[in-house]
Amino acid sequence: MAVAEATAEAQVAVSERPAWTPTQMAWRRFRRHKMAMFGACLLILIVLYVIGGSLVHSEAYANHNDLSITLTAPSREHLFGTDGTGRDILARTIYGGQISIIIGLCAVVVSVIVGVLVGSIAGYYGGPVDAVLMRLTEAIFNIPQLFLLILLSKLLSGKVPTFKLLGRSFSGSVVVIIVVIGLTSWMYLARIVRASYLSLKEQEFVTAARCIGTPNTFIIFRHILPNSMASVIVSATLGVAAAILNEAYVSFLGVGVQAPTATWGNMLDQAYHHLESEPWMWIFPGLFILLTVLSINFLGDGLRDALDPRTRI
Repeated sequence: MAVAEATAEAQVAVSERPAWTPTQMAWRRFRRHKMAMFGACLLILIVLYVIGGSLVHSEAYANHNDLSITLTAPSREHLFGTDGTGRDILARTIYGGQISIIIGLCAVVVSVIVGVLVGSIAGYYGGPVDAVLMRLTEAIFNIPQLFLLILLSKLLSGKVPTFKLLGRSFSGSVVVIIVVIGLTSWMYLARIVRASYLSLKEQEFVTAARCIGTPNTFIIFRHILPNSMASVIVSATLGVAAAILNEAYVSFLGVGVQAPTATWGNMLDQAYHHLESEPWMWIFPGLFILLTVLSINFLGDGLRDALDPRTRI
């Protein structure tokens, strides 16, 4: 009797509990993903470091050359040491981190815009439109991305002059790298969005919208796209990590972001000739790239599980 009464009380409590919204269920699943929470906390700490650090060290200090202290090992005065021209590596990791993260975010915005447009149009209209857009996507997808990055970066290098924004000086190569990475990384997202649209366009709510004369543009972006946002969000999150790595690749090869703007990638390029003798020049920017990419990947894995409605709470 006691067990039966306890079961009945539990059933009543569950029935009286207000229904969770999809957002609440997703948040609950995300909180239970330990690595995702670890990644989110680590990413917050990194963002606080690159933002809060600018309140301690100015950009002028980060770019200041002092030949009397070149290649100084980590010490109390310079916690991360100095580089080949006497610049403080700690200050440069702060401002370099800002640019690397900005490049990652802005490149993903470009990638998401292009990928969603191509994937949604191909998936919704189908037929010849789908065939042409998907063949174009596959053609670009089969070209090695790093080759495209190097080629386009080399062609566009120097085309955009240095500019100032919010009191800071940015090399024109920042804009070039953002556009190049964005335009060479949209293909995977386009295929995901297309697959989602092919499934959703057969649902009853789309048929009802067509029957009442809703314009196709409205159906694509107001009815179907919100139902595809889970996959877009996950892909965009993971794309930020990929964009940061791609920027590091091309900057390490000398065709990425140019001086005076610092990034974690071009700091590694400057440390190329000091790998064994002055390891602090590459350890700290490399460590920040590693931790940032890992935290974003953990976060993306957690979002993927949290936004999957088939995952149990």
